[in-house]
Amino acid sequence: MMLFRPNAILPFIYPKNTGVSRQVLTCAARGVGGSGLTVQQAVMKWQEDFQVSGVAEPELSSQYIVAHVLGLKTLDSLGRRSLVQILSDRQTQRIWELCTQRITRKPVQYVIEEWDFRDLTLKMRPPVFIPRPETEELVRLVLDDLQKQGVGDGLRFLEVGCGSGAISLSLLHSMPQLRGVALDQSQEAVDLTKENAHRLGLSDRLEVLHLDLIKDEDLVLRRCAPVQLLVSNPPYLFTEDMNALAPEVYRFEDHAALDGGQEGMCVIDQILTLASELLSEQGHVYLEVEPRHPPIIRNRLQQRIMGLEYVVTHYDISNRPRFCVLQRR
Repeated sequence: MMLFRPNAILPFIYPKNTGVSRQVLTCAARGVGGSGLTVQQAVMKWQEDFQVSGVAEPELSSQYIVAHVLGLKTLDSLGRRSLVQILSDRQTQRIWELCTQRITRKPVQYVIEEWDFRDLTLKMRPPVFIPRPETEELVRLVLDDLQKQGVGDGLRFLEVGCGSGAISLSLLHSMPQLRGVALDQSQEAVDLTKENAHRLGLSDRLEVLHLDLIKDEDLVLRRCAPVQLLVSNPPYLFTEDMNALAPEVYRFEDHAALDGGQEGMCVIDQILTLASELLSEQGHVYLEVEPRHPPIIRNRLQQRIMGLEYVVTHYDISNRPRFCVLQRR
């Protein structure tokens, strides 16, 4: 995702170690003749075009797209000989088609229609929310806690706001004894989660529901309870921050998956309200939130009778308070 990340919601690309340095590309280009573009010439040409057009992270954008057209995740596996190979007309045309999409500021994940999340490759398409690196940390946190607890067969979790299914599918993939329910207010997100679950062979352990946690409160309680674990990366941006989003995010991603209201707490408040009814005894809630939220959530639980206890705040890789763990009393 983008390397600038004031709210961890602005990014759209994060580097996966492409392994191809500017020096390697430049050196490889020097001895190339002929009229067709080589792999590294295509990378450098589109990188320059992206820079002129104001596209963020032009080098990564170019490398990911060229690698995708070549059938690769990244270019790190290519040696110098492969880098100076001439692209076919078809490859050149396809790179042009995808890169011209990127110039419109369409996120790379949507351009190449897939993205890796932990050890899974997920299909991606707009306007479904693109999973961020912080959410990989959330999944790791949940898995670490479950493994410490020695969870047996039959544990059932609920994901609120499943998007592409990244959280639910990663949990199911990592722990075969889990079963899950995932819901989202967006039909596009529900369809994409189902598609990803089917592609990964996990659809038999995941029920995906088109429900709005706020509007369909009674139905959510009837269909989803009880669960031992509730996990969510809800919309948590303060509404006033929406206009500061990068074009990649503001123009292409579902605003309902981003805008959490005046304090970024609309969906989070509803999760806090329903959690004690959704969770079984001693069940846990794991939330990814905006760094301003942990004290707000603590105050909510202290001021209201919600049947929840605030357990701990975890910090993300950038040392910001990002994850809240709660437990049913």
